[in-house]
Amino acid sequence: MNVKRTLLTLAVPVAFSLSGLAQALDIKFADIHPAGYPTVVAEENMGKKLVAASNGELTFRMFAGGVLGSEKEVIEQAQLGAVQMARVSLGVVGPVVPDVNVFNMPFVFRDQAHMRKVIDGEIGQEILDKITQSEFNLVALAWMDGGTRNIYSKKPVRTLEDLKGMKIRVQGNPLFIDTINAMGGNGLAMDTGEIFSALQTGVIDGAENNPPTMLEHNHYQNAKYYSLTGHLILPEPLVMSKATWEKLTPEQQALVTKVAKEAQQEERVLWDAKSASSEAKLKAAGVEFITVDKKPFYDATASVRAQYGAPYAAMIKRIEAVQ
Repeated sequence: MNVKRTLLTLAVPVAFSLSGLAQALDIKFADIHPAGYPTVVAEENMGKKLVAASNGELTFRMFAGGVLGSEKEVIEQAQLGAVQMARVSLGVVGPVVPDVNVFNMPFVFRDQAHMRKVIDGEIGQEILDKITQSEFNLVALAWMDGGTRNIYSKKPVRTLEDLKGMKIRVQGNPLFIDTINAMGGNGLAMDTGEIFSALQTGVIDGAENNPPTMLEHNHYQNAKYYSLTGHLILPEPLVMSKATWEKLTPEQQALVTKVAKEAQQEERVLWDAKSASSEAKLKAAGVEFITVDKKPFYDATASVRAQYGAPYAAMIKRIEAVQ
C-alpha cells in the first residue's frame, strides 16, 4: 500500500513536467438553469470529458440553478476570472457586444431548424469570434439551443389586440423591451429569479420563454396560457473567462474548444426531448397552448428590425439565405 502511494507521489510531478508549466486548473461552470436541464446536463458531460482528457490537469465543478448569481452577475465574475465558464443568454451579451443583436432580432430565424443551420455554419462562428474579439474579456466557444420563445400569460393572447397593455417580462435588453412594446405589450426587464413572485403578485401579467423554462421555474402555476408567437429563437453562447483561457496551454485550448463543440450537438438532442416532455407536462398541469397567426406579430415588429437591424443588413440577408 505504502509503495503504491510513493509511486503515485513520484508520478505526479512527472506528469506536470511533461506538459510544460501546466498546473491543475479548477473550472467553475455557472448556469442559471437547474440540475437536469438540457444545457446543464450537456455542460456536465463536457466537464467529465475535460477532466478525463486532460489527465486531471483540469478539474471541473458545476454550479447550476443560479447559485453563483444572476446571468449578469455571472458574466461580471467571469470577466474577472472568478468564474471560469458559463452559459449565458444573448440578451445579456447584446448591450455589451452589439454585433450579437443580429440573433436577438424578432423573427430573424424562420424556425428552429433554420437557427441551427445558421449557428452550425460560418455565421455562427463569426458571431462567437465577435464576442471573443470584443472588450468583453470572454472567449466564446460554442452555442447552446435556448429554444423558441413564446408569450405566456395569466389571460389568453390569441391576437395582437389581446397583448395590448399587458406587462410582459423580458431579459434586460432594450431590443427585447422594444419588441414587446411594438406588439402592443409593455415590456419589463427583470432577472429570471424574480419572475415567479412577479407573476404571483401581479407585478407582471406574463413573460416570454420556452416550455422547459416555464415548467422548471414553476411559472405555469400563475400563467395558464402559452401563445405560440415564436418571436425569438435564441441560441446561447458558452463562454470562458479570457483570464482562464490565457492560462491554458495550446493543447488545452484545443481540447476545450473541441468538447464545447461536442456539447453544442449533444445539448440539442437533450433539448428536443426536454421540450416535448415539458410541453406534455404543462398541458397536463392545465396550461392551454394557443396557436396564433404569426403574421400580425411579424408585421408589428418591422420597426424593431428596421431600427436595430440597420447595422446588420448584410448579415441578415446572409441569415435569410441559409436553407
